[in-house]
This record gives sequence, C-alpha cells and structure tokens, in this order.
Amino acid sequence: EQGSTAYTSNKGTPRLRGAISHYLDSRFGTPYDPEEEIIVTCGVSEAADIAIRAVVDPGDEVLVAEPCYVSYTPCVSLAGGTPVTIPCRAEDEFRLTADALAESITPRTKALITNFPNNPTGGVMQEADWRAVADLLVDHDLLLISDEVYAELTYGGNHFSPASIPELRERTITLNGFSKAFAMTGWRIGYLCAPPEIAAAALKIHQYVALCAPVMGQVAAYEALRAGEAEKDAMVREYRLRRNLIVDGLNKLGLSCHLPRGAFYAFPSVESTGMTDTEFAEGLLHEQHVAVVPGSVLGPSGTGHLRCAYAVSRDDLKEALARIKVFLDSRA
Repeated sequence: EQGSTAYTSNKGTPRLRGAISHYLDSRFGTPYDPEEEIIVTCGVSEAADIAIRAVVDPGDEVLVAEPCYVSYTPCVSLAGGTPVTIPCRAEDEFRLTADALAESITPRTKALITNFPNNPTGGVMQEADWRAVADLLVDHDLLLISDEVYAELTYGGNHFSPASIPELRERTITLNGFSKAFAMTGWRIGYLCAPPEIAAAALKIHQYVALCAPVMGQVAAYEALRAGEAEKDAMVREYRLRRNLIVDGLNKLGLSCHLPRGAFYAFPSVESTGMTDTEFAEGLLHEQHVAVVPGSVLGPSGTGHLRCAYAVSRDDLKEALARIKVFLDSRA
C-alpha cells in the first residue's frame, strides 16, 4: 500500500544505511560512513561471500577460526583461495588464541575469518583477546573478516567489536545483520561494513549477483532499529534463561558442556558415551526425534561435540532433555 516494492540503491536505502551507521557507532563504537562504507546485503551469508570474493586472489591462504558456520571455507575455495582452519579449543572456551593464529600464518596468508559470538560453540572474544590477535594481524599485514551477527546475543557483558581497535579499523570487514537478534531470518537482510576501497570492490560483486536486498526487508530492518530494542532485549534475557536450562540439563545427563557466553547454541561433548558425534546425532534423531548437529561437520575442533540450538521454548528444551535421557538410558 505504501509502494515499497521497487528496487533500491545497490547499497541499500539511505535511511537504513544511516540507521545502521548510527547503531554501530552508538552500540559498539565502530562508526562507518553510510554512503561509502556500508552495503545492505541479502543476509549475512551474501555479505560473507562478497567480502571474500572482493579481497581473495587465486592462491591466497585464508585462515578460518573453527568450529564455524559451514559457508566460510567453501566461499574461500570458490574465490580461488585456500582455506586454512585454526582450531578454537574447549580448554580455551573456544576462543581464538594468538598462539594458534601465529602458528597458522604463512607468507601466503591474506586474511582471517572469525565469527564471535560463535556458531556453534557460543564462544566469545574479550577486548584483551582481540588486542593480542590485532598485533599479529598488523605485524603480518592481514585483513580481518569479522562476522558479528550474534553480537547482541552476548551474556554477562557487552560484545567487543574488533573494528573499534584503531589499528584494525582500516583492515577489518565487519559483517552483521538482522536474522538473529531481531529474529528476521526470512527477511534476508544483512550488511557489510568496510573501508571505502574494499566496500567499492564488494559493491561491484553485489550489484551483479543480487542487485539489491529486498526492499520489504529493508523497511522492516529500519523499523527494527527504530523501535525494536525493547523486544530484542527481552528476547536476550529469555535466551539467557534457556541457555542456563539446557547447559545445566546436559551436564546433569553426563554430557560435559561449557557455559556459552554468546549466540544461542550449547556445544556438549559426547565423549563419555563412547559414540561419535555423528552416531549420537543420527541415533537421537531416529529414536527420539530430537535434532542436533554433529560438531564434526562444523570443523575438526567440533569432533566429539553436538550443536544444540536453544532457539525454542523452555518447554521444548525440557522435553528434548527428557528424550536425550531416554536415549542415553537405552545404551547404559
């Protein structure tokens, strides 16, 4: 009825880009020019794809902190690069350590891809963690592609954005969107923020493969930033309660699970059961109709773990825990 059904600027509507700029500056201390440094994309998945294609040349090595979202390494390969995974381990609360990063850098390394708060582990990086990583990125002249789509889903503290470190500002591509904190998965609205030269290269790819993000989604995203903060904050409080419920329940069942500091996933170990993560996940699905993701599909460091999303009601989580108990008891 209001006529918001046409194409927009390739970059996204000026109103939404302005709102994103204000949001990032006020919330995370990362100011971006809405005209030259922000591109609205078809979800964060597209933002990651065009960011990688904009900076990776054939033969470049791209470091990927894992366990991680499944699209990063294929996108690097499709761009002609060579993905090199860096383990983030349970004993480090699934953070990326400077030592692990240093061991993986070679003369061919071009960039590092990270996702914190992390899918699937719920791991987060504090300012001190990022500053140790920043020293290495600067020393080796590396780019950082930082997927921060779970930034608002941080518990017990505020999200720290690496682009707020002055020496990282000009070498960081920040990815974010509306799918998680604002529960807008189907609207497909993400965004890429980068220095003008990188943003311009990414825009060339975006305008040919997507033209523009859906205008209806852009209108909704602007409204989310304008008037959705209270609902978002209430949802974060609810996620924290769900996190506590499922982590406590999994530990009581003998499935060792660290306390995730962000996102909406628990990542328990199944080592105590004698089953592989795939055997556990497939058996649980077929016998008890509870769906979890084997950690091994999310990176070598995920082997022996399960990704358990708590983006469902507390009643559903209680039922899932009860069914997991039945599954475990049947194998005792």
